[in-house]
Amino acid sequence: MDITYTKCGDYYIPNLALSDTTHYHIGKYGRMRRAFLQEHRPIQYSDLVLTEKLFPHLAEIDEACHQRLEVMIPAMAEQEGVTTALKRADQMEWVRRMKSIKARAEEVILAELVYAD
Repeated sequence: MDITYTKCGDYYIPNLALSDTTHYHIGKYGRMRRAFLQEHRPIQYSDLVLTEKLFPHLAEIDEACHQRLEVMIPAMAEQEGVTTALKRADQMEWVRRMKSIKARAEEVILAELVYAD
C-alpha cells in the first residue's frame, strides 16, 4: 500500500480519500440510526466508519424503514376501517386516525430497525 503525503508547513499529511465515490441519500431514519450508533454503539459506529460501510448501512436502514411504512400504514388503515368514505364524511376524524396510525407504525419501525442491535 503506497501512501502519498502533502507537506503543509513543517508537517507531512497523508492524502486520504474514500475508495467508494457512490453518493447515498441518507434520510430521516438513516440520520436517526447514525445518532443512535454514535451515542449507544460507539464501537460498532467506529467499525462501520473505518471499513467504509457506514453510509451503505444508513442508506439501507432508511430505505427499509420507508418500505415498511408504505406497507404498514395502508394495512393498519384497512384493518381499523379508515376509508375514503370516512374521509368524505368526517375529514378531521380521518386525519386524527391516520396520524395515529402513522405514529404507531413509525414507533414499531424505530424499535425494530433504527434502535435495534
